[in-house]
Amino acid sequence: MPRWKELPISLDERVRNLVVQMRRLKDRSGLSLASLQTKTGFSSSSWERYLSGRALPPRKAVEELARVSGLDPERLLVLHELAEEAWSQETAAAPVADTPEPVNARRRVVLIGVCAVVAVGAILVGALIAAPWKDGGHGKNGSTAARHNSAPASRGAFAYKAGKTYPCTMRRENGRLSAGYSDTRTALLSGPDWDVVEAQCLLGYHGFDPGDVDGVVGPRTTRAARRLQQKAGLPPDGVVGPQTWQVLRK
Repeated sequence: MPRWKELPISLDERVRNLVVQMRRLKDRSGLSLASLQTKTGFSSSSWERYLSGRALPPRKAVEELARVSGLDPERLLVLHELAEEAWSQETAAAPVADTPEPVNARRRVVLIGVCAVVAVGAILVGALIAAPWKDGGHGKNGSTAARHNSAPASRGAFAYKAGKTYPCTMRRENGRLSAGYSDTRTALLSGPDWDVVEAQCLLGYHGFDPGDVDGVVGPRTTRAARRLQQKAGLPPDGVVGPQTWQVLRK
């Protein structure tokens, strides 16, 4: 597994989350940059820029990486939409100087900022999420949020609502800690969804304040995940994956 260079501190969290997940997929696939070029049609130099955070990969490159890694691309594409929004905001005042292109393909047009991407992303995620959820109260998360006494009462399809928060009632199921929103042990968080709500509750229970328990992977949730990972001896990338879930469920 390669030793990745630290991503720029100035990189937006939404872009950072996408790059970290892409790095993990490349590591899991065992493919070199040259092999990725052969299998995806995007040059090795383009992949180097994508994986170092110096260029935003086009949607097609993200789909191809998921394909060669044997992963359903939907979650990765949600991350890409959020990263594309952040990237377009940062580059609105200046054009992107280096626009990579696929090998043996016509030159692509410089990526354009996505209009109303937040609303579209929320609708897309709502359509993708099939996990049941519990509702029945609003709560603010803090050092004691994981010990909230009232549990949600009903189940239905998840629909993200800005500013809505959820209570955390912790219990153990088959020896594993749970807040009752998701039973995943492997999901790579992208959100907004119930996996994120579950992770936020568990982070709060372990003493790492994720901010509002709202199902959104924001800066405070990412910082809390990093602190937990550091304490557990895991790579502190702030991205909750299988190893971090194992610690959270203890």
